[in-house]
Amino acid sequence: MPVTEVCVLGGSGFVGRRVCHALAAAGHRVRVATRDRERAKQQLILLPTVDVASVNIHDPEQLAAFVRGADAVVNLVGVLHDGRGDRSFQAAHVELTRKVVAACRGGGIRRLLHMSALASARDGPSRYLRSKGEAEAIVRESGLAWTIFRPSVVFGPGDRFLDLFATVLKFSPVVALACPGARFQPVYVEDVAEACARGLGDLDSFGRSYDLCGPRVYTLRELVEYVGEVTGRRRWVVGLNDALSYLQALAMEFLPVKLMTRDNYYSMKVDNVCSCEFPFGIAPAALEAVAPSYLGSRTPRARYQDFRGKARRDDSVNSNW
Repeated sequence: MPVTEVCVLGGSGFVGRRVCHALAAAGHRVRVATRDRERAKQQLILLPTVDVASVNIHDPEQLAAFVRGADAVVNLVGVLHDGRGDRSFQAAHVELTRKVVAACRGGGIRRLLHMSALASARDGPSRYLRSKGEAEAIVRESGLAWTIFRPSVVFGPGDRFLDLFATVLKFSPVVALACPGARFQPVYVEDVAEACARGLGDLDSFGRSYDLCGPRVYTLRELVEYVGEVTGRRRWVVGLNDALSYLQALAMEFLPVKLMTRDNYYSMKVDNVCSCEFPFGIAPAALEAVAPSYLGSRTPRARYQDFRGKARRDDSVNSNW
């Protein structure tokens, strides 16, 4: 099944941008659907084989028109917190997946790649995991040539995981940490993107799901302490017991910016780890080999070096006048 024209939903997001780069590097022409075309174009402008279109993917007619004539569809859409309208778990994960499957069937598109999440299950402990599990079931029962990817928490420059910890450590001398023993196996965003690109045309991947994990398991406490070490902001981390973890999650639901919710608390009841090999011959990068390259820019020394560099550039500019 040769694939040349690929439609990507969620292609302007944290993972999506890398997937588009990997697909373009593999020689595919890529269409990206977005509501904010100008913002997406700025992120993907250097890719000559990528076209960005303004599409409401939740509208079945617009979605069908967008994917028409493509060889494959890649669905990367997901939300971390249950919101309203099309930002809810039900709309973004379940209903949209049904619409994507229908659009593929209606347009004669056989190939579908679907991004899920590790530990997703219809009977999972959280709404997030259950909605992801329901979406997986829809894909498996679609009759299409599908492949599902189930990554653990994804890290990389601009992530909402290690970068979030770095921000918390910047402003708090003491960290009251919910679920400190929750276990994760973080996976590098570039490895996830490469798995998507390699799996797209791999016949052996049809009808299979792949758990994507990095090489090492960490507790949440270990991850927070590691970020403190890399950024030079070592803090006292106070692990909360189960009851206090729940109360903290409940309280944080009322913040303007959702750092944690009760649904996140329920998700962390399940270990986010896997024991399988990374697919397609990819050797997953270790967190310690990547994270310092972007977290290290937050250290006082790094900021000082940036300041000195900027001062030199300013002096050079001024000397030309």
